Amino acid sequence: MSRGLNRIELIGNVGRDPEMRYTPAGAPVTEFSLAVNSMRRGGEGGQPIEETDWFRVICWNRLAEIADQYIRKGTKVYVAGRLRVRRYTGNDGVERTVVEVIARDLLLLSPRAPDAPAAVPPGIVDEEPVLPDVNADFPLDDDPWNDQVPF
Repeated sequence: MSRGLNRIELIGNVGRDPEMRYTPAGAPVTEFSLAVNSMRRGGEGGQPIEETDWFRVICWNRLAEIADQYIRKGTKVYVAGRLRVRRYTGNDGVERTVVEVIARDLLLLSPRAPDAPAAVPPGIVDEEPVLPDVNADFPLDDDPWNDQVPF
């Protein structure tokens, strides 16, 4: 039986400051909106038209804490994660559908703001990768097709 694939990668600008809250179990959750601009040809004479798509991004646990600490409105970020579709009935009785991006990876692409903390990590990953110990004596050559990559 084959498995499906649910993956999304976005680069855009944060539309508003992140909002952090905690679940009843104490897990941090941060939410922010992300504007992704794209160009297409259209209109009179094939003039380029700029379109903006908005995404609701949700970060959990350590990634939520880091997003809340370093991201501000206008920050350019790379987000990788999966799409989640939720359906609910609002207070007015109307059924609504929400599409969210559940972030797994987050990379800050904007330069550090003057009021930001001193050590901004260049790439933020929700799950810590396990890196092998690489011995300094390990011979590396310039062959790009070398299958003996140390990771």
